[in-house]
Order: sequence, then C-alpha cells, then structure tokens
Amino acid sequence: MTRATDRTAPGSRRVPDSLRWGVGLAFATALISGFSIYVNGFAVKQLPDAAVFTTLKNALAALILLGFAAATVRPADVRAMGRTSWSRLAVIGVVGGSLPFVLFFSGLAMASAPSAAFIHKTLFVWVAILAVPFLGERLGLAQLGALAVLLGAQLLVIPPNGVVWGTGETMIAAATLLWAVEAILAKRLLGTVPSQVVGAGRLGIGLVVLVAYLLASGKAGVLLALSGEQWAWALVTGALLSGYVGTWYAALQRAPASLVTAILVVGAPVTAALQAIQKGAVPATPVLAGQLLIGFAAIALAIHAIRAASRVAPHDASTATASA
Repeated sequence: MTRATDRTAPGSRRVPDSLRWGVGLAFATALISGFSIYVNGFAVKQLPDAAVFTTLKNALAALILLGFAAATVRPADVRAMGRTSWSRLAVIGVVGGSLPFVLFFSGLAMASAPSAAFIHKTLFVWVAILAVPFLGERLGLAQLGALAVLLGAQLLVIPPNGVVWGTGETMIAAATLLWAVEAILAKRLLGTVPSQVVGAGRLGIGLVVLVAYLLASGKAGVLLALSGEQWAWALVTGALLSGYVGTWYAALQRAPASLVTAILVVGAPVTAALQAIQKGAVPATPVLAGQLLIGFAAIALAIHAIRAASRVAPHDASTATASA
C-alpha cells in the first residue's frame, strides 16, 4: 500500500502529484461520500424511479466534469490518447459509470442509508484483495492490521444483528464489487490519462448506457413529468457526484488504490453523524467507539504510507546519485 503512482499522467499538474495530496484528496472524497449517501437516501425517494434519478443525476454530474476537464486539460493530451486508452475508458464507463449506479440506487430505495454506507464502505476490502495481484501493491502487517480495525469498527457502527439482508442490500453489494473492479482498471489507466478525462469519460460514457436503458424500458418519458423540486434534488446530488468522482480519481492517480479506498471508509461515520443530528439522538457508546476507530485507523494508514514513501524517496535519490 505504500507504493505511490509510478508514472505521472499529463495534464494533471495544477495539483501536485504527490502522495500527500493524494491522501488529502482521498479524505475530501470520504467527506463528500458521507454527505452524498445521506442526501441520496432522501433524494432517491423523491423521484418516481431509481433509474430515472440515476440517469438525471449522472447527466448533470457529467456536464460539470466535462466542463472542468475542458478548462484544465490540454487538448494535445486528449489527442495523444491511443485506441487502447479509449477502449479502457469505455470499459470503465460501463463497469463503473452505469450498471453499478442503477444497482446501487435501486437498492438504496429499498435499504437504509446506514446499511448502504456500510456495504459500500467494504469497497476497500475488495480493492485491497484485487490490488495485490493486479496492481502489485504490497500490504504489510501494519496495513493488514489497520484494515482489520477498519472492518471491525464498521461492525461496531452497524452491528450485524441490526442489519437485515434483503434485495436492496444484495444490489448494493453487487454495485460495490463492480466499483472495486473499476478502481483497479482506473488505477492502471490513470498512469497515462489525466484524472479529469477519466472522470468525465466514466460518467459521460456511462450516461450513454443509462439513457439506452431508459429508452429500452420505456421510462424516458418520466423525465418530462418531473417537478421543479425533483429537478432540484437531481441538481444537488449531481453536483455532489461530480465532486466525489473528481476528487476520487485525482486521489487514485496520486496514491495506491488500497490506501485511497481504505480512507473512503471515513464516509460511513459522516453519514451516521448526519443521521444522529437529524434524529436528535446521541449514538450508543459502541457506535461512537466504532466511528472513532474508523477515523484513527484511516489516519494511521495515511501516516504510515506517507512516512514509508518519505523513507523510499531519499534512498532512490542516493541510488541515482551513486550510479551517476
């Protein structure tokens, strides 16, 4: 987990390509995620269909990210992308930007927000498992211990005996597995393609699939019947999604996939805290302990990765000097 990005993609130099920035962006992603899941828990129930909500929200987010990419990426960097890069981006659009969104928000309409947050936050487990063989990331005892603490802490926040597994939870789990695969594919692509392009492409290409699904299912006409309030919900959640995807890919470009997704778990306590404020009730002691453990474990992982990277950098520099 301590290995930083090996290559620096073009068009991404406005924000430093350091591990420290990657960690900071990962924590920003976690905060956005926690707030977004809380808001989406209300928004998805305000629209008549989860697929319609997902398509509209993703369309607005895609427009925001396309505008951001157009303003920050050099056209030459886009023209330099080869057929392989475009093909991989198309796969990411389908695997990460369309099907899992339908599954997740259809499941969210049937499951509770805390359950959705917990299942989605197991993403780090699946990414860590996949990152070792497919990305060559190394997990030492310290990282494995911290990951175990993260998982145990989530069990304190949402005890297993308090979660009823149903169709909604199954759909959210399937979406999470697809997003884990997407993280591995995206990490490899981000070595040569700017994160802004990958983020815009993920939602833009995924949007084509979502629109095709609406047309095939006969649900496209629902968009014309939406009220102003429903459009407002879509706008708010679309803006949150654009922030999530933008910071997520920027972090993934600068830090190991297993580290970024582990930090993303911090979003679960954010969602839980917002719910506690809404209900006006203080969480039970085990829940508070779990939330604190999640924060401490994520911070410990981040500090360990940064310190390990700082130890490797002087060694690499001295080796290069000696060989010169």
